[in-house]
Amino acid sequence: MSYTMRVRDMQKKKTGLSASTLRYYEKEGILPFVEQNEHDQCSYTDQNIEWVKFILALRATGMPLAEIKQYVESYKKGESTISERRNMMLQHKKKVEADMSQTYLHLERINYKLALYDTLEAGLNNKQIKI
Repeated sequence: MSYTMRVRDMQKKKTGLSASTLRYYEKEGILPFVEQNEHDQCSYTDQNIEWVKFILALRATGMPLAEIKQYVESYKKGESTISERRNMMLQHKKKVEADMSQTYLHLERINYKLALYDTLEAGLNNKQIKI
């Protein structure tokens, strides 16, 4: 196995992302501070891995890549952008909470429908419903 392949396998194992996805994030400026090693391969530090996990959390909760990029650009500017970054996270948190609330309402409707089916099945099978 070549060195390049081992590096890519390690990156995928550490991050859960393919090498092409990681390269895309690097190219788009979404994954900051990734350094290349002597073989021109990106070498991921623990800090880089934490950034990947943070980016994945933002993506999984619906933040568009453009907003993540804006956040990263603010982060690179340093402490003067702490309030801006905090506000971005606060706005995203509110959106995630609203999404979760809506998802919970959908889950309640699904549970209601399942309860109806349980009642119908119990009636068809002449079973007594236990509450």
